[in-house]
Amino acid sequence: MANLTVTAASVEALPTSAQKTGIAGETITAGQPLYYSAADQRYYKASSTTATTANAAGIALNGAAAAQPIAMLTAGPIDIGATVTVGEVYVVSDTAGSIAAEIDSLEGEFITVLGVGVTTANINVAINASGIAHAAIA
Repeated sequence: MANLTVTAASVEALPTSAQKTGIAGETITAGQPLYYSAADQRYYKASSTTATTANAAGIALNGAAAAQPIAMLTAGPIDIGATVTVGEVYVVSDTAGSIAAEIDSLEGEFITVLGVGVTTANINVAINASGIAHAAIA
């Protein structure tokens, strides 16, 4: 799966976006999708490899070390710090903490839609964690 190349220093929440905070469970970089672990009540890099890790809660707005505060965007527009395609659907990648185009998803990956490209730099985030693995294309 081809991942976006995110420049962490360029990640920015845009007006009207919804945000929340939490505690990082590992080292996080701005622009990484995160999932919540109920086991220790911390946020980790999301990955499409399992239904649990694909269940994204938001996209990191800042970097943080483990056990440090993390802010994340949960809905609305974000300058993701990468070049995106207008109209493209973006999802949690199979690489932990990465974002990819949905069209690059492979069989068996759990699909969590993060949002849609609305400009060449911005994604309108509307997270939908399906809990469903991508089926084979006939």
